[in-house]
Amino acid sequence: MPKVIQVCGTGSGVGKSVVVSALCRIFLQDGFRVCPFKAQNMALNSFVTKESGEIGRAQAVQAQACRIEPSVDMNPILIKPTSDTGSQIIVRGKPIGNMQAKEYINYKPKLIDTVKDSFQRLLKEYEVIVIEGAGSPAEINLKSHDLVNMKMAEYADAPVLLVGDIDKGGVFASLIGTLRLLNKKEQKMIKGFIINKFRGDIELLKPGINFLEKESKIRALGIIPYFKDISIPEEDGIFYRENPKKAYPLKLGVIKLPHIANHTDFDIFEQERAGFSYIDKPSKIDDLDILIIPGTKNTIGDLQFLRKAGFETAIKKHVKNGKILVGICGGFQMLGKAIVDPLNIESGKKSIEGLNFFDFKTIFAGQKITHQIEARLIKNGLRVIGYEIHHGNTVWGKAGKRMFIIIKRQDNKVAIYDGAYSGNFQVWGTHIHGIFDNYDFRKWFLDLACKKLNLPQQELNEDLDIDTEIDKLAKLVRENLDMKYLYKVLNKRA
Repeated sequence: MPKVIQVCGTGSGVGKSVVVSALCRIFLQDGFRVCPFKAQNMALNSFVTKESGEIGRAQAVQAQACRIEPSVDMNPILIKPTSDTGSQIIVRGKPIGNMQAKEYINYKPKLIDTVKDSFQRLLKEYEVIVIEGAGSPAEINLKSHDLVNMKMAEYADAPVLLVGDIDKGGVFASLIGTLRLLNKKEQKMIKGFIINKFRGDIELLKPGINFLEKESKIRALGIIPYFKDISIPEEDGIFYRENPKKAYPLKLGVIKLPHIANHTDFDIFEQERAGFSYIDKPSKIDDLDILIIPGTKNTIGDLQFLRKAGFETAIKKHVKNGKILVGICGGFQMLGKAIVDPLNIESGKKSIEGLNFFDFKTIFAGQKITHQIEARLIKNGLRVIGYEIHHGNTVWGKAGKRMFIIIKRQDNKVAIYDGAYSGNFQVWGTHIHGIFDNYDFRKWFLDLACKKLNLPQQELNEDLDIDTEIDKLAKLVRENLDMKYLYKVLNKRA
């Protein structure tokens, strides 16, 4: 009989995804066939599976922790916000449309069977399933239509571990408060607390732990130290690394768009460079050598934001001064003459003028392009791998130099042009996510930039070995959890 355990948190950002990744690797190391599951994820960082389906990036990393191929069944519902109240809804890897919050709440009952079917398929294949909750299970306004927290745990008959973040402060109040807001049946499903991101002398924490266990009658399973030397891709939100490995002579920045998506494209720069930054004001562009406009879930809306906030003038000044400009996915689409959204896929506006660096326009179509790809840099044949996630199709005018040719989508051979460049790659863009994770391409681009800007070339770190980082994470968590009690919980003996 498969074993199931669920990890919930006192709120978003407390470390649920990282704890799930650690548990997945621990159970794998202990000889189990294991997989992750998250019924519903709200995230702008996504991943494309070999089925050409889109899932949350965190579940892809968790699958990597299990050393298995990510599947849409591991995250059957993905919500990608397009505004403060609206989102694109993706079911088993494919978008079914945009919905406002109330509209989605009314639609959710239709997705219950989808969630159950995905979970049941995983039960047939794996010996252990580690389920991740979302936000907090004690959100009173959401509990009536819960799909992902205690309702999921109840359906899966899963004991629940509750994670709290002590680095934010108030961890004991948040753990006890979360527990008290659950009903009696749900409270009995909580089998252990995990305190995450602890700094300092653990002896000083013991009075709090004693109170927590006495007040709740629930065991504290462990205290995970705050770590700086383990690099695991973040689910969502910008993550500022405190101990970068080496500094570049280049100053590189990414505009922090309101709906920035797949910012994991730039994790490698955070690994390597002390001065890498996300730019939230046009004035900060003046100091940069390389400016990147990233992907976004609302290309038209974020282009409007750039104009309103004064970024457009700063961007054009940056290029006029001989500096380098790059656009990735939605950022690339902004570099053209126009963006047209006749079906209102991403916003309520039908079209907008682009930044006019290239002679193309982007037309949004109903069919979303989601593929793992292999491509070649046309200039020199350099191989890159990555993935596409976009609705927009490029329609070229008379001018423009194509940058890549995609030679494979999934397992199918193709010959599709993508991206553009001008001059000696002073301005360039592409739809390909993960482009900078390719060491040879990253080195080629940064060497070219240093030469153009008369800066010394730099030594790059080798690509990050995520598998090794997950092993380090698993070791840290294993050493700081009561493993005997964890297995009692897993085996429903706690």
